[in-house]
Amino acid sequence: MRIAIDAMGGDKAPLEIVRGALLSIEKGSVSASSLVLVGDAEKVERIVRQEAGGSAGIAVHHAPEVIEMSEHPVEALRRKRRSSIGGCVELVKKGEAAGIVTAGHTGAAVAAATLRLKMLEGIRRPGLAVAFEGARGSTVLIDVGANLSCRPLDLFHYGIMGTCYARDVLGVERPRVALLSIGSEDEKGTELVRKTHERFRASNLEFVGNIEGQDVLSGMAEVIVCEGFVGNVVLKTAEGAAEFLIGLFAKELASRAPEAAREVVPAVAKRLDYTERGGALLLGIEGIVVIGHGRSDGKAIASAIREAARFVEADVNRHIVGGLEAHKGAAA
Repeated sequence: MRIAIDAMGGDKAPLEIVRGALLSIEKGSVSASSLVLVGDAEKVERIVRQEAGGSAGIAVHHAPEVIEMSEHPVEALRRKRRSSIGGCVELVKKGEAAGIVTAGHTGAAVAAATLRLKMLEGIRRPGLAVAFEGARGSTVLIDVGANLSCRPLDLFHYGIMGTCYARDVLGVERPRVALLSIGSEDEKGTELVRKTHERFRASNLEFVGNIEGQDVLSGMAEVIVCEGFVGNVVLKTAEGAAEFLIGLFAKELASRAPEAAREVVPAVAKRLDYTERGGALLLGIEGIVVIGHGRSDGKAIASAIREAARFVEADVNRHIVGGLEAHKGAAA
């Protein structure tokens, strides 16, 4: 198993990316020989020497070009043939890596993986899945930004893939699937939501119907399905609200019970901290791609590497292929 790290992707690249790779080795998540840093070799190797006092045993693959956040993903991939994210994908395509970790341009990562790697059989569009802690344990939200132009079949496939993720990676025995809508009634929502609802009802997934935004963290379902635009807004709103509420909670508690604040606030913050999760998993392609926040620091990158290794070990794609085969009739 080898994981390709996009050393040039992200607001704090390449320094924090290298720090994250070194931290993942220090924590025992992976070995140095199982990582390859992809980026401007001179810059990356210099930072590795500065941070580790030597080579640290991590391979470096030279890819000097960077796709900036402001660039159109597909056009940039065509123009920048030696981009760092492109280099990561090529390593997977050649069988020289099993997974990718990037904090760079999400659109470029999705486009590169979709265009250059094979899709799992039957999948039209991949979906980004993120796991978070809800009121009753782990919940998977899919899609959070990979596909902004969905069909009912895409959302149905997201339900299947999310179920496999929740069951075979997170250990949820019988994941319940819900469809995010503007009302819990079956007939509520856009035409896309209503037609997708019909597909779920006709399947043998543990479909519990529609849920509304306030139910996302309630634990009513372990898999929540939505289109990418909606999912991205939900995810970032939830993260912003969590940061605001933790700060507010910390301020109020510190003024009333300073000793409790020193213990309770860090514990709560850790459970809600995005850097503990690492990133979202791109499902539906042959290969493991973990996409982190653009603002990821070394801690977040280390978490993303840990999760990528976990996904590779769990062989999540094999489970998804089995799930798709089991539901082939309902997906027709």
